[in-house]
Amino acid sequence: MRAPSAITSRPVGWSDRVTLACPVAGCRRPLTRQGPGVRCARGHAFDLARSGYVNLLQPQDRRSARPGDSSAALAARRRLHARGVEEPVAAAITRLAMPASGDAVLDVGCGEGHLLAAIAGTAGAEGHGLDLSVAAIDAAARRYPTHYWVVANADRVLPYADGSFSLLMSINARRNPTEFRRVLRGDGTLLLVVPAPDDLIEVRERVLGEAVERDRAERAIAEFTPLFTLERRERIRHTARLDAAALQDAMAGSYRAGRTSRLARLASIAELDVTLSRDALLFRPARAHGSARRAEAPASGGRHERQ
Repeated sequence: MRAPSAITSRPVGWSDRVTLACPVAGCRRPLTRQGPGVRCARGHAFDLARSGYVNLLQPQDRRSARPGDSSAALAARRRLHARGVEEPVAAAITRLAMPASGDAVLDVGCGEGHLLAAIAGTAGAEGHGLDLSVAAIDAAARRYPTHYWVVANADRVLPYADGSFSLLMSINARRNPTEFRRVLRGDGTLLLVVPAPDDLIEVRERVLGEAVERDRAERAIAEFTPLFTLERRERIRHTARLDAAALQDAMAGSYRAGRTSRLARLASIAELDVTLSRDALLFRPARAHGSARRAEAPASGGRHERQ
């Protein structure tokens, strides 16, 4: 499912529904819109970029001069998105995640925002995207200006007030169970999506010389079980025929890409049928009560299996 195209209107100020929290160590006070940016009561101020995002990344959050995904990885994913390679998988995730109209949705590790824009736009929800990459967030803010975009390190602290979101998503991205639980409403939904054991298996066999199938879903379930209860597990699978350029992009945009020399092994492959496979995990907060919305509509838009 393709994300909505860019819209010219832009939110005025910051969200009335979701409060940003000051990221400065020991502060955590609410950030409110003042002048060209946001500011807390202690005077910590952060400018809104011209494209509309706010950078809350602190010096201790940086491990490099340009933290987050490389420009090459971002460009590769952008080209795959433009080709519609993962459209059936994205459509299935969108239907599985569907929030209610007016819900606040957070996508942690949102990249350039395509999936968040599709989910929030389809449901009439308010989208909030967070990523470590300034380049990714700037692109998201320019393309999808009706949503809210933040640069921050999700491994540390999510810069939002407690109980801000009805739906929190982490799609092939970072996971922070304690912070996820803190910013999610008691009746909210957590959607984790991880690569399934057979994801890109044909490429891994050709390029990496391995066909090991690792179950990342079981690890994620164990990681989140103390704070969340698993309600559903779905396998979403789609096969796509990729040409040489798309194969290069699939590896370059993957966290498995590794050394450049490995990518060179794809040069002799003109075309390959590739499995795109994800495990989608729907959780509820462990102490949520009957007011929680049930996520019982099956995902579709690709072959998917309940497990």
